[in-house]
Amino acid sequence: MFDFIKGTVAAIALAAPAWADDLPTIRAATLKIGTVNWEMQTIIDNGFDEKHGFHLEMQPYADNGATRVAVEGGEADIAVADWIWVARQNAEGKDYVFVPYSKAVGGLVAKPDAGVNSLKDLAGTKVGIAGGPLDKSWLILRAYAQQEYGMDLKAETEQVFGAPPLIFKAGLGGETTGSINFWHFLAKMKASGMVEVISVAEAGEALGLNPDTPLLGYYFKQSFLDEHPGMAQALYDASRDAKDLLAADTAAWEAIRPAMNASNDGQFEALKADWLAGSPSRGPVDVEGADKMLTLMNELGGAELVGKATKVPEGLFADVK
Repeated sequence: MFDFIKGTVAAIALAAPAWADDLPTIRAATLKIGTVNWEMQTIIDNGFDEKHGFHLEMQPYADNGATRVAVEGGEADIAVADWIWVARQNAEGKDYVFVPYSKAVGGLVAKPDAGVNSLKDLAGTKVGIAGGPLDKSWLILRAYAQQEYGMDLKAETEQVFGAPPLIFKAGLGGETTGSINFWHFLAKMKASGMVEVISVAEAGEALGLNPDTPLLGYYFKQSFLDEHPGMAQALYDASRDAKDLLAADTAAWEAIRPAMNASNDGQFEALKADWLAGSPSRGPVDVEGADKMLTLMNELGGAELVGKATKVPEGLFADVK
């Protein structure tokens, strides 16, 4: 009898990996130091991928351009981008579908003694901006300054464009008065003593945009989803499981802390807080709200930013719930 039980247990142990190997794999093209890695690693470490019927495999790349080439060329199945870029690709004929991930956006910070209490105080100063002249945070803040103060932020400031680490260093070093940076660099800047003058979410809401519209997400090819029905919802469910765990369990953060590039406890806590604040409400994307944002981006950045995507393309957002 004992030998029978032992044999049955052994058979189950051998069968489990074989069953798991039958699951489809989602190959994710990620940045080597990307913040989405925190969620993906949490999904993998806690088996949320297998729970929802797939294997998640992370493939690191050096930059965003490489991740996009990997998806387009079939070397990866998903990558992360903002939905406006995905809409542009979709409008140009690519069959990309967006699965919401994060509403985390940037903002503008300054040193406490810089005398910057609002955007109008930036007149005559130098502003550091990560992402280039078509950075969406910069465009939204420009629109807000025009609406609230009748101020042409571009004309009344000197802009310094650069990579996020350069803008981080210039802001902390006092080379720029205000800094517009990606959310995780802003979290570190705030942890280092700088203060937020205004967030892009606050400015967007004043402009009539829905602050809960997720800007960032995973994108698939529709052809991949056709071959794997339900996979968009499965990835979304695994993503939500990871978010729920990170919202409730500090130990889950300790597990991914080595990947967070936090120099001290202050940066670690700031990154945690801002990442969690960037979790959108569960459910489908507000298409009407997204259309308003796309219209604004078209007005401010034109075809150079949105391409042919003057309205949200049909089927852009996955039907997740």
